[in-house]
Amino acid sequence: ALLSTAPVCQHLGVPRRRRGWHHRTMSADPLLEARARVLHDLGARGLDSVEAVDVLEDVVTERRWWVGEWPDGASYVAGQVAQDVQDRLLDGQIGRWPRCTVCDDTDLHELHIEPALGQHPRWLCDKSGIVVAALGEL
Repeated sequence: ALLSTAPVCQHLGVPRRRRGWHHRTMSADPLLEARARVLHDLGARGLDSVEAVDVLEDVVTERRWWVGEWPDGASYVAGQVAQDVQDRLLDGQIGRWPRCTVCDDTDLHELHIEPALGQHPRWLCDKSGIVVAALGEL
């Protein structure tokens, strides 16, 4: 058997694609797409623990109602899921996520989703103004 040198997704055990989320077609279910993006970013920062994934699952379940009530908001739900998970991890004493690792500020701080409600969400360091990555690409 040939051994692949492609990065492997630790959750699925399959080679990870090198192209970013913004190059892919959207899933038929925007909440599954949002879940995948946030789960990737949790894993990228080592916070894909059982507790954090449980928070993600709860948020996705609750946002399903939101999308049902406002179908036009489906294209915005990924950023909303990320923000909800971020808030609950902090409120639940799990910690700040995702922490900024790109700017020179020595105070521990997290990245924030920009735009707060819009398409193409990305992680932004508010202290430096640096756009770090698209959601799902940390």
